[in-house]
Amino acid sequence: MPPKFGTSGLRGLVTDLTDDLVHAHVRAFLAACPHGGAVHVGRDLRDSSPRIAATVIAAIRGAGLLAVDCGAVPTPALAMSAMARDHAAVMVTGSHIPADRNGLKFYLPSGEIAKTDEAAILAALNEGGAPDVAIEGALEQDADCAARYVARYRDGFGAQALSGLRIGVYEHSSVARDTLAEIVAALGGEVVRIARSDSFIPVDTEAVDPETRTALSGWTAEHRLDAIVSTDGDADRPMVTDARGALVPGDVLGPLTAQLLSARIVVTPVSSNTLVEAMEGFEVRRSRIGSPFVIAGMEEALAEDPAAQVVGYEANGGFLLGFEARGPVGAIAPLMTRDAVLPIVAPLAAARARRCGLEELAAHLPPRFTAADRVQEIPSDRSMALIEALRASADERAAFFDTGSDEVGIDETDGLRVGFANGEVVHLRPSGNAPECRLYTEADSAERAQALLKAHMNRLAERLGASS
Repeated sequence: MPPKFGTSGLRGLVTDLTDDLVHAHVRAFLAACPHGGAVHVGRDLRDSSPRIAATVIAAIRGAGLLAVDCGAVPTPALAMSAMARDHAAVMVTGSHIPADRNGLKFYLPSGEIAKTDEAAILAALNEGGAPDVAIEGALEQDADCAARYVARYRDGFGAQALSGLRIGVYEHSSVARDTLAEIVAALGGEVVRIARSDSFIPVDTEAVDPETRTALSGWTAEHRLDAIVSTDGDADRPMVTDARGALVPGDVLGPLTAQLLSARIVVTPVSSNTLVEAMEGFEVRRSRIGSPFVIAGMEEALAEDPAAQVVGYEANGGFLLGFEARGPVGAIAPLMTRDAVLPIVAPLAAARARRCGLEELAAHLPPRFTAADRVQEIPSDRSMALIEALRASADERAAFFDTGSDEVGIDETDGLRVGFANGEVVHLRPSGNAPECRLYTEADSAERAQALLKAHMNRLAERLGASS
């Protein structure tokens, strides 16, 4: 499958991400989008990332622009740093996908690229992108990008926010592993570092494999932890467990974080847990899946009221802050890109302040539970063909979906989301940036959501001609 470019950036096999291909996409980005005269460049910890980052920097300098090399840093730290200087940014990362793949994420001085920017970049790519100039642009090293990101949380939450908590940092190959440990320590938590890896491990926070779940549970008991925290490879999605080692889903972390920050408008994709609608104090607006659509919904709210206390989050846990919020001790500036650290720190700080664990904090939320997984190495057109067949025929849906209850409605906002009379939900969607078909379920208990997931994963794999 050749590299694919979309709003989430460019992704493909490392062998296909040649210097010429990377160079062409960067120059198309520079030709099509505002950049403020400079581009900040970061990368994750994949073996292929330094080579690709060097190509990105060469393309920027060849266009006569300043290239700011931030090294290996979390994606939200890079975006925050670039936006503070009104500059563009490029992050070299494949996020949660395997090590044989990689990619680029593009940021304007105002934040993530939108669908309109995607179209402009593709048009510029076809036209050859920005031409080389006679004078090569300068190169600047930024060694303080991660430190400024740490300060964001220290200044907003304070040195006692996590005091008394013993927190494991599952390091694996996350680019945020050291930064995350620094943040936990800066907020007074005791850090226990766990399972650092020299080779890249693809961690999908929305579909954590059974072996990792078992390991997380074992580590919490072995090290007597109050929680384990981690992120995906480029640190725009969080992973959090409670003191039992049980994962706290991203669409639970999101509402808890919104609550602590006193948000009033919440924008979240159609796949997120519906418990947020049952909570008091929120106006909930649903979007298609993907941060560009969440951002569009947030921008719409801010256009209606520039003082709107609006946030966004996704089921994978990435959290977006659209207003200057107040933390326990200080202001937290807006950051309109997916962030993994805010939905880690805020729920832990809230639990500590209430003298309870994360499991007790989450237990006070409305009783709705989600589960998610995906069938991998499935071309998008094959996923779409199945979804179209199910969408077109009630008989096909009745044969595929099995909840023991009648269908009461379908939602085609993004993929096919089917609701049933017993309140359960099953949702199918092709991934927008990987050869995967995603499956989401929702029910009134965690056990039932997992049972629905397992049963429908087997059916989905069979229909797509893959093994579950």
